[in-house]
Amino acid sequence: MKEKIAINEVVTRDGFQSEKEFVATADKIKLINELSQCGYSVIEVTSFTSPKAIPMLRDAEEVMSAIKREPHVTYSALIPNLRGAQRAIDCQVDLFNLVMSVSESHNRANLRMSCDESFATLSEVIALAHHHNIRVNISLSTSFGCPIEGAISEQTVTRWIQRFAQLKVWGISLCDTTGMAYPSLVTTLSQRTQELFSGITTLHFHNTRGMGLANVLAGIQAGIRSFDASLGGLGGCPYAPGATGNITTEELVHMLDLMGYDTGMNLDKLLNAAQQLTDLMGRILPSQLLKAGPITQLHQPPTQPH
Repeated sequence: MKEKIAINEVVTRDGFQSEKEFVATADKIKLINELSQCGYSVIEVTSFTSPKAIPMLRDAEEVMSAIKREPHVTYSALIPNLRGAQRAIDCQVDLFNLVMSVSESHNRANLRMSCDESFATLSEVIALAHHHNIRVNISLSTSFGCPIEGAISEQTVTRWIQRFAQLKVWGISLCDTTGMAYPSLVTTLSQRTQELFSGITTLHFHNTRGMGLANVLAGIQAGIRSFDASLGGLGGCPYAPGATGNITTEELVHMLDLMGYDTGMNLDKLLNAAQQLTDLMGRILPSQLLKAGPITQLHQPPTQPH
Protein backbone atom coordinates (compact mmCIF):
# COMPACT_ATOMS: atom_id res chain seq x y z
CA MET A 1 0.00 0.00 0.00
CA LYS A 2 1.27 3.47 -0.90
CA GLU A 3 2.07 5.83 1.95
CA LYS A 4 -0.41 8.69 2.25
CA ILE A 5 0.69 12.33 2.19
CA ALA A 6 -1.84 15.10 2.83
CA ILE A 7 -1.80 18.17 0.59
CA ASN A 8 -3.30 21.40 1.93
CA GLU A 9 -4.14 24.23 -0.47
CA VAL A 10 -3.53 27.85 0.60
CA VAL A 11 -3.88 29.81 -2.64
CA THR A 12 -7.20 31.54 -1.93
CA ARG A 13 -5.87 32.86 1.38
CA ASP A 14 -2.07 33.01 1.37
CA GLY A 15 -1.90 33.42 -2.39
CA PHE A 16 -4.62 36.02 -2.81
CA GLN A 17 -3.94 38.19 0.24
CA SER A 18 -0.87 39.87 -1.32
CA GLU A 19 -2.59 40.65 -4.62
CA LYS A 20 -3.37 44.30 -5.38
CA GLU A 21 -6.33 43.76 -7.71
CA PHE A 22 -9.47 42.41 -6.06
CA VAL A 23 -10.46 38.94 -7.24
CA ALA A 24 -14.22 38.82 -7.68
CA THR A 25 -16.16 36.85 -5.10
CA ALA A 26 -17.77 34.68 -7.77
CA ASP A 27 -14.33 33.81 -9.17
CA LYS A 28 -13.07 32.80 -5.73
CA ILE A 29 -16.08 30.56 -5.20
CA LYS A 30 -15.68 28.98 -8.63
CA LEU A 31 -11.99 28.28 -8.05
CA ILE A 32 -12.57 26.73 -4.63
CA ASN A 33 -15.32 24.53 -6.06
CA GLU A 34 -12.86 23.37 -8.74
CA LEU A 35 -10.20 22.68 -6.12
CA SER A 36 -12.67 20.66 -4.07
CA GLN A 37 -12.72 18.11 -6.89
CA CYS A 38 -8.93 17.67 -6.95
CA GLY A 39 -8.44 15.51 -3.87
CA TYR A 40 -7.14 17.90 -1.21
CA SER A 41 -7.11 17.09 2.49
CA VAL A 42 -7.54 20.77 3.48
CA ILE A 43 -8.41 23.93 1.56
CA GLU A 44 -7.71 27.20 3.36
CA VAL A 45 -10.58 29.21 1.94
CA THR A 46 -10.06 32.71 3.32
CA SER A 47 -9.16 34.84 6.33
CA PHE A 48 -11.52 36.38 8.86
CA THR A 49 -9.19 39.30 9.37
CA SER A 50 -10.41 42.89 9.38
CA PRO A 51 -11.50 43.90 5.86
CA LYS A 52 -9.47 47.08 6.33
CA ALA A 53 -6.32 45.04 6.97
CA ILE A 54 -6.77 42.72 3.98
CA PRO A 55 -9.30 44.20 1.53
CA MET A 56 -8.81 41.25 -0.84
CA LEU A 57 -10.53 38.95 1.66
CA ARG A 58 -13.31 41.28 2.75
CA ASP A 59 -15.83 38.80 1.29
CA ALA A 60 -14.87 35.99 3.71
CA GLU A 61 -18.42 35.29 4.91
CA GLU A 62 -19.88 35.32 1.42
CA VAL A 63 -17.23 32.99 0.02
CA MET A 64 -17.30 30.54 2.92
CA SER A 65 -21.09 30.38 2.88
CA ALA A 66 -21.42 29.92 -0.89
CA ILE A 67 -18.83 27.25 -1.69
CA LYS A 68 -19.97 23.72 -2.39
CA ARG A 69 -18.48 21.55 0.32
CA GLU A 70 -17.23 18.04 -0.35
CA PRO A 71 -17.32 15.58 2.56
CA HIS A 72 -13.69 14.48 2.12
CA VAL A 73 -12.32 18.04 2.29
CA THR A 74 -11.67 20.09 5.43
CA TYR A 75 -12.39 23.79 4.84
CA SER A 76 -10.22 26.03 6.99
CA ALA A 77 -9.72 29.76 7.46
CA LEU A 78 -7.17 32.00 9.10
CA ILE A 79 -8.53 33.36 12.39
CA PRO A 80 -6.74 36.38 13.94
CA ASN A 81 -8.78 37.00 17.10
CA LEU A 82 -12.06 36.37 18.94
CA ARG A 83 -14.06 38.61 16.63
CA GLY A 84 -12.77 36.74 13.59
CA ALA A 85 -13.44 33.44 15.35
CA GLN A 86 -17.09 34.29 15.93
CA ARG A 87 -17.50 35.28 12.28
CA ALA A 88 -15.96 31.95 11.27
CA ILE A 89 -18.18 29.97 13.64
CA ASP A 90 -21.23 31.59 12.08
CA CYS A 91 -19.97 30.37 8.67
CA GLN A 92 -19.30 26.84 9.93
CA VAL A 93 -15.56 26.79 9.29
CA ASP A 94 -14.20 23.26 9.84
CA LEU A 95 -10.71 24.16 11.02
CA PHE A 96 -9.26 27.31 12.57
CA ASN A 97 -5.75 28.24 11.41
CA LEU A 98 -4.14 30.60 13.93
CA VAL A 99 -0.92 32.41 13.06
CA MET A 100 1.90 34.01 15.01
CA SER A 101 5.61 34.45 14.40
CA VAL A 102 8.21 32.93 16.68
CA SER A 103 10.38 35.96 15.86
CA GLU A 104 9.55 38.93 18.08
CA SER A 105 10.48 41.46 15.39
CA HIS A 106 8.46 39.78 12.65
CA ASN A 107 5.45 39.32 14.90
CA ARG A 108 5.44 43.00 15.81
CA ALA A 109 5.83 44.00 12.16
CA ASN A 110 3.14 41.62 10.93
CA LEU A 111 0.64 41.53 13.81
CA ARG A 112 1.49 44.66 15.82
CA MET A 113 1.85 42.57 18.97
CA SER A 114 4.56 40.92 21.00
CA CYS A 115 4.74 37.12 20.84
CA ASP A 116 3.33 36.85 24.36
CA GLU A 117 0.43 39.14 23.44
CA SER A 118 -0.28 36.96 20.40
CA PHE A 119 -0.23 33.85 22.54
CA ALA A 120 -2.74 35.37 24.96
CA THR A 121 -5.06 36.36 22.10
CA LEU A 122 -4.80 32.97 20.40
CA SER A 123 -5.33 31.14 23.68
CA GLU A 124 -8.76 32.79 23.92
CA VAL A 125 -9.57 31.72 20.36
CA ILE A 126 -8.49 28.15 21.11
CA ALA A 127 -10.75 28.03 24.15
CA LEU A 128 -13.69 29.25 22.06
CA ALA A 129 -12.94 26.73 19.32
CA HIS A 130 -12.79 23.88 21.84
CA HIS A 131 -16.15 25.00 23.22
CA HIS A 132 -17.64 24.65 19.72
CA ASN A 133 -15.76 21.40 18.93
CA ILE A 134 -13.75 23.04 16.16
CA ARG A 135 -10.24 21.82 15.45
CA VAL A 136 -7.35 24.29 15.70
CA ASN A 137 -4.06 24.41 13.80
CA ILE A 138 -1.28 26.75 14.91
CA SER A 139 0.98 28.15 12.17
CA LEU A 140 4.31 29.25 13.62
CA SER A 141 5.73 31.74 11.11
CA THR A 142 9.48 32.35 10.74
CA SER A 143 10.22 28.95 12.30
CA PHE A 144 13.16 28.50 9.94
CA GLY A 145 14.48 32.05 10.05
CA CYS A 146 13.45 35.69 10.23
CA PRO A 147 14.27 38.33 7.57
CA ILE A 148 14.76 40.86 10.37
CA GLU A 149 16.54 38.86 13.08
CA GLY A 150 18.15 36.10 11.01
CA ALA A 151 18.46 32.58 12.39
CA ILE A 152 15.94 31.53 15.04
CA SER A 153 17.16 29.18 17.74
CA GLU A 154 15.69 25.72 18.05
CA GLN A 155 14.93 26.50 21.69
CA THR A 156 12.73 29.44 20.66
CA VAL A 157 10.70 27.32 18.23
CA THR A 158 10.33 24.39 20.60
CA ARG A 159 9.20 26.67 23.44
CA TRP A 160 6.23 27.80 21.38
CA ILE A 161 5.48 24.26 20.23
CA GLN A 162 5.32 23.15 23.85
CA ARG A 163 3.12 26.06 24.91
CA PHE A 164 0.56 25.37 22.19
CA ALA A 165 0.74 21.61 22.66
CA GLN A 166 -0.33 22.16 26.27
CA LEU A 167 -3.49 23.83 24.92
CA LYS A 168 -4.33 20.60 23.06
CA VAL A 169 -4.40 21.99 19.55
CA TRP A 170 -5.06 19.56 16.69
CA GLY A 171 -2.11 20.57 14.53
CA ILE A 172 1.04 22.68 14.39
CA SER A 173 2.54 24.04 11.17
CA LEU A 174 6.18 25.04 10.94
CA CYS A 175 6.18 27.88 8.43
CA ASP A 176 9.08 28.99 6.26
CA THR A 177 7.51 32.38 5.81
CA THR A 178 10.35 34.00 3.88
CA GLY A 179 12.14 31.09 2.23
CA MET A 180 15.01 30.73 4.71
CA ALA A 181 14.67 26.99 5.33
CA TYR A 182 17.22 24.46 4.11
CA PRO A 183 17.05 20.64 4.23
CA SER A 184 19.23 19.88 7.25
CA LEU A 185 17.40 22.49 9.34
CA VAL A 186 14.06 21.09 8.17
CA THR A 187 15.14 17.61 9.29
CA THR A 188 16.18 18.79 12.73
CA LEU A 189 13.08 20.87 13.46
CA SER A 190 10.69 18.28 12.01
CA GLN A 191 12.10 15.54 14.21
CA ARG A 192 12.07 17.75 17.29
CA THR A 193 8.47 18.85 16.72
CA GLN A 194 7.25 15.27 16.46
CA GLU A 195 9.04 14.43 19.71
CA LEU A 196 7.22 17.25 21.50
CA PHE A 197 3.81 17.16 19.81
CA SER A 198 1.54 14.17 19.22
CA GLY A 199 -0.86 15.90 16.81
CA ILE A 200 -0.55 16.64 13.09
CA THR A 201 2.68 18.40 12.09
CA THR A 202 2.51 20.28 8.78
CA LEU A 203 5.30 22.00 6.89
CA HIS A 204 4.67 25.24 5.00
CA PHE A 205 7.42 26.23 2.57
CA HIS A 206 8.07 29.12 0.24
CA ASN A 207 10.34 28.71 -2.78
CA THR A 208 12.10 32.04 -2.32
CA ARG A 209 15.58 30.62 -2.76
CA GLY A 210 14.72 27.56 -4.84
CA MET A 211 14.85 24.96 -2.05
CA GLY A 212 11.12 24.39 -1.59
CA LEU A 213 10.80 20.83 -2.91
CA ALA A 214 14.17 19.81 -1.45
CA ASN A 215 12.81 20.93 1.92
CA VAL A 216 9.69 18.82 1.38
CA LEU A 217 11.85 15.74 0.81
CA ALA A 218 13.80 16.49 3.99
CA GLY A 219 10.50 16.73 5.86
CA ILE A 220 9.28 13.42 4.46
CA GLN A 221 12.51 11.69 5.44
CA ALA A 222 11.98 13.08 8.96
CA GLY A 223 8.47 11.59 9.12
CA ILE A 224 6.24 14.53 8.13
CA ARG A 225 3.16 13.59 6.10
CA SER A 226 1.31 16.91 5.71
CA PHE A 227 2.33 19.86 3.53
CA ASP A 228 0.89 23.23 2.51
CA ALA A 229 1.23 24.42 -1.07
CA SER A 230 -0.22 27.09 -3.35
CA LEU A 231 -1.74 26.56 -6.78
CA GLY A 232 0.51 28.04 -9.44
CA GLY A 233 3.04 29.04 -6.77
CA LEU A 234 1.04 32.19 -6.01
CA GLY A 235 1.89 33.96 -2.74
CA GLY A 236 4.72 35.65 -0.89
CA CYS A 237 5.58 37.74 2.16
CA PRO A 238 5.60 41.57 2.30
CA TYR A 239 8.50 41.48 4.76
CA ALA A 240 10.84 39.56 2.44
CA PRO A 241 11.86 41.86 -0.44
CA GLY A 242 12.21 39.98 -3.72
CA ALA A 243 10.51 36.87 -2.36
CA THR A 244 8.68 34.55 -4.71
CA GLY A 245 5.63 32.61 -3.70
CA ASN A 246 4.81 29.39 -1.90
CA ILE A 247 5.84 26.02 -3.22
CA THR A 248 3.65 25.08 -6.16
CA THR A 249 0.90 22.55 -5.52
CA GLU A 250 0.98 20.88 -8.91
CA GLU A 251 4.77 20.53 -8.82
CA LEU A 252 4.60 19.01 -5.33
CA VAL A 253 1.91 16.51 -6.36
CA HIS A 254 3.75 15.63 -9.58
CA MET A 255 6.95 14.87 -7.65
CA LEU A 256 5.28 12.85 -4.91
CA ASP A 257 3.18 10.83 -7.35
CA LEU A 258 6.32 9.92 -9.32
CA MET A 259 7.99 8.83 -6.08
CA GLY A 260 5.16 6.43 -5.30
CA TYR A 261 3.36 8.32 -2.54
CA ASP A 262 -0.43 8.50 -2.35
CA THR A 263 -1.41 12.18 -2.44
CA GLY A 264 -5.01 11.41 -3.34
CA MET A 265 -4.78 14.19 -5.91
CA ASN A 266 -5.94 14.28 -9.53
CA LEU A 267 -3.07 15.98 -11.36
CA ASP A 268 -5.02 16.62 -14.56
CA LYS A 269 -7.76 18.46 -12.67
CA LEU A 270 -5.10 20.32 -10.70
CA LEU A 271 -3.32 21.52 -13.85
CA ASN A 272 -6.65 22.59 -15.32
CA ALA A 273 -7.36 24.63 -12.16
CA ALA A 274 -3.87 26.16 -12.36
CA GLN A 275 -4.51 27.22 -15.95
CA GLN A 276 -7.80 28.80 -14.89
CA LEU A 277 -5.94 30.65 -12.14
CA THR A 278 -3.39 31.91 -14.66
CA ASP A 279 -6.21 33.27 -16.81
CA LEU A 280 -7.87 34.80 -13.77
CA MET A 281 -4.69 36.58 -12.62
CA GLY A 282 -3.83 37.70 -16.14
CA ARG A 283 -0.15 36.85 -15.88
CA ILE A 284 2.28 33.95 -15.97
CA LEU A 285 2.56 32.23 -12.59
CA PRO A 286 5.73 30.62 -11.16
CA SER A 287 4.60 27.05 -11.92
CA GLN A 288 7.16 25.31 -14.13
CA LEU A 289 4.96 22.23 -14.46
CA LEU A 290 2.18 24.30 -15.95
CA LYS A 291 4.61 25.45 -18.63
CA ALA A 292 6.32 22.13 -19.39
CA GLY A 293 3.63 19.61 -18.48
CA PRO A 294 4.15 16.35 -16.57
CA ILE A 295 6.92 13.97 -17.65
CA THR A 296 4.30 11.61 -19.10
CA GLN A 297 3.49 14.27 -21.71
CA LEU A 298 5.47 13.22 -24.78
CA HIS A 299 6.18 15.17 -27.97
CA GLN A 300 6.69 14.53 -31.65
CA PRO A 301 10.29 14.53 -32.85
CA PRO A 302 11.41 17.80 -34.43
CA THR A 303 10.85 18.13 -38.16
CA GLN A 304 13.96 17.24 -40.10
CA PRO A 305 15.15 19.88 -42.58
CA HIS A 306 14.97 18.88 -46.26
